[in-house]
Amino acid sequence: MKEGVLRKYGVESIGANVDAISRAEDRELVKKAILEIGIDVPKSGIATNVEDGIKIGLGIGFPLILRPAYCLGGSGGATAYNKEELEVALGKAIEISPTHQVLVEQSVLGWKEIEFEVMRDCVDNVIMITSMENVDPMGVHTGDSMVVAPSQSLTAEEYTQFVNCSKKIIRKIGITGGGANIQFAQNPANGHIVIIEVNPRLSRSSALASKATGFPIARVATKLAVGYTLPEVLNEVTAKTTSFFEPTVDYCVFKICRFTFEKFPQTERIINTSMKAVGEAMSIGRNFKEALQKGIRSTETRRFGLGCDGKDAIADMRLKSPPEELIGEIKEKIRVPNDDRLFYMRYAIKMGLSTAEIYELSKIDRWFIDNIKEIVETEERIKKYRNKSGKGAVKIPDAC
Repeated sequence: MKEGVLRKYGVESIGANVDAISRAEDRELVKKAILEIGIDVPKSGIATNVEDGIKIGLGIGFPLILRPAYCLGGSGGATAYNKEELEVALGKAIEISPTHQVLVEQSVLGWKEIEFEVMRDCVDNVIMITSMENVDPMGVHTGDSMVVAPSQSLTAEEYTQFVNCSKKIIRKIGITGGGANIQFAQNPANGHIVIIEVNPRLSRSSALASKATGFPIARVATKLAVGYTLPEVLNEVTAKTTSFFEPTVDYCVFKICRFTFEKFPQTERIINTSMKAVGEAMSIGRNFKEALQKGIRSTETRRFGLGCDGKDAIADMRLKSPPEELIGEIKEKIRVPNDDRLFYMRYAIKMGLSTAEIYELSKIDRWFIDNIKEIVETEERIKKYRNKSGKGAVKIPDAC
């Protein structure tokens, strides 16, 4: 595009033109565009070599997030906690970026991560397909994080604020026929919102949003790219109404990833800003608890839910009077993101840790922790009716 090859051969970019793609993918241009419409971004600077990157990083302060330009799946992304880590990470990130450009960014580790799937047509009709909320806080790549749709912990006021920001962004970027995926970070302490990333295209999250809502995002985006407007595109689900509507989701969709660290013994069993999942499963439930349990069963890891399947690494008996060594191990597993963190949160609840203590360790929203706690409490109530001998009928009350 920048070399003028498309212009030379008369190739037209539809949906999102070359300028729109640059404004969303080029780290410096997207930062400038977002600030122009009055929305904040984390403190950052653009580096094209290691020396400049270190200078920028020391000026911002640690920890830092590195985001290479024009890279998919978080390739080359990293978190640096000191100068030595920054130097190594910069070298890798600059090498992997096609433009050798890296955004050195203020860390927002522990903040809530919210995504919106947005569509806009050539006459400026804009709709929100759905909101999505990462169960894991900032610091975990959204492709590796557990995700719920629609968002579960936002207030009505917060939701409206995110919608208004999304509309401003898709218009500023200049998408005139298609969709965009917009990623936000929100400070849980004061509600402050910053923009993390704008994808002017269909992404991995778009596929989840489409399946979660039943809205055919790829089909509609293609129609919009060639000039149709949202009211002109027929809704294939109803075969009567148009696509100019926002899906209503009165259920909970849960996405959980599958990891195979056992196949890569040299890899540290942690998850961060660089994607490591090899697959994912999506589940639908009437509420978060039901969707979570279905999701765990769908990962094909021989787990049948959050506990109560006899496959836990730590037996319940040990959790009643845990030694200090075990307490420290469980807390560390909750503090550092890993593929087993969900199960260690269950161990922590069994061990007697409060919602506030688990939140301080994980920064996972208290709403999700409370729901996981309710699953564990339900498990304990059901266990009272276990038939240990396997003989005779067990009397189960009408409601437990």
